[in-house]
Amino acid sequence: MLSVFSVSSVRKRATARLAAVTLLSGFLAAGALAGAGTAAAEETGTAPRQGGVAATMGGLKTYGAAVLHDATGDQDVSAGLFEMSVDGGGTLQTYCVDVQNPTQRDARYHETPWSGTSLAANKQAGKIRWILRNSYPQVNDLASLAAKAGVKGALTEQDAAAGTQVAIWRYSDGADVDAVDPGAEKLADYLEKSAVSLPEPTGSLTLDPPAVSGHPGELLGPVTVHTDANGVTLTPPADAATTGVRIVGKDGEAITSAADGSQVFFDVPKGAADGSAELTVGASTTVPVGRALVSESRSQTQILAGSSESTVSATASATWATQGAVPALSAVTNCAKSGLDITAVNTGDEAFGFTLMGAAYSIPAQASRTVTVPLQEDQAYDFAISAPGGPEKRFSGVLDCKTQSSETDGTGTATQTLSEPSPATVGGVADDTTTNLAATGGSTATPLIAGLAIAFVVIGGAALVVVRKREEEAAAAAGKAGGARQG
Repeated sequence: MLSVFSVSSVRKRATARLAAVTLLSGFLAAGALAGAGTAAAEETGTAPRQGGVAATMGGLKTYGAAVLHDATGDQDVSAGLFEMSVDGGGTLQTYCVDVQNPTQRDARYHETPWSGTSLAANKQAGKIRWILRNSYPQVNDLASLAAKAGVKGALTEQDAAAGTQVAIWRYSDGADVDAVDPGAEKLADYLEKSAVSLPEPTGSLTLDPPAVSGHPGELLGPVTVHTDANGVTLTPPADAATTGVRIVGKDGEAITSAADGSQVFFDVPKGAADGSAELTVGASTTVPVGRALVSESRSQTQILAGSSESTVSATASATWATQGAVPALSAVTNCAKSGLDITAVNTGDEAFGFTLMGAAYSIPAQASRTVTVPLQEDQAYDFAISAPGGPEKRFSGVLDCKTQSSETDGTGTATQTLSEPSPATVGGVADDTTTNLAATGGSTATPLIAGLAIAFVVIGGAALVVVRKREEEAAAAAGKAGGARQG
């Protein structure tokens, strides 16, 4: 296998990436602190998740060889099926849709809509789903698959997986890539030419909306269940016995299970102290082929090729207060706008205000607003927003919306993004995981953390200066060396 970059090149770009992410994280920390203030408690933040399956990467299991052709030359890559272990039980088989980014060992993944991935702006995404439904492993009659593709002789599982992955890369990444095995290449050509667009599959389990709010003595909701499972189990808030909060149906009767399309509510007792609660919904089902899976650490984006009976889950939160602003906060990645959509629904009798990245926002009473926070590709973020009377709402993760490691800036000049592959085989598995450098949001230690955020900005700026200086020195040295050779 060929290395993607030379060791010196990787080290230099890794240093630049560290400086850039440190600088960006400092800015984000400052933005989060501006809106966070202090709070009695804090909700742990994770990458925005709308519900569904969560799994851990097991590695490349069934694969063959391929050759990727790009500006750096020909690169040998492994192409085929990955396997993941599902939280709570189950196994997933996936192909990758991000050829230039390595897969990290034991990376954590969760199901997400195409809008939260590079597929959001890909007009060929529907053809990828057709390939998945009409090739291995969904079609496990390899003799029949070989006949359709015009393959002479036997088609092994490894060849079928390699050919399928190559065809997917041609649409997901616009890659110039060929399978090494003639049969696998024949299959890839057949799949590419035969593919037609299919609609995005629905999620295995989602709750809409994922957050609600209101006043004590009311039914907060509704929260609608969307699932392809036969039914779901409802787990009430952990402190339900203390707070008296119940999960009920339209009729106000307590329920412990629901089905697709069911509406559920939080029944908050009249006179309850201002607070919040969370409902967990779980089920067992096969995840629809074509669902996207993104990592929490910038590992290769995956697309589902096959699923055993697997555990899926989703959560919904409720916030209530007697008076004042009563916001319901949720977030989702918006790759079409290269940012994070934060939605605030204020069911209170006063306006709800917060600040992010230096911009102030105000949601009037009985109104809602979605704010798109712009982010750079591979940018780590960690936002904290205080809800009156409730815990801070934290949203953290890394924006991962593109497949290319470099792009042009519109003038024809190549500009490096933060999506450089590590010195591992393209399409393979990296030896270590990416560290999330995002700073934390506000808390009772706000002054201290604010100081750290400023320090991050200063350190990040200094690091960028050092990197630029070293690059200039290296370029000057290279120029002298070149002049000496020509002389």
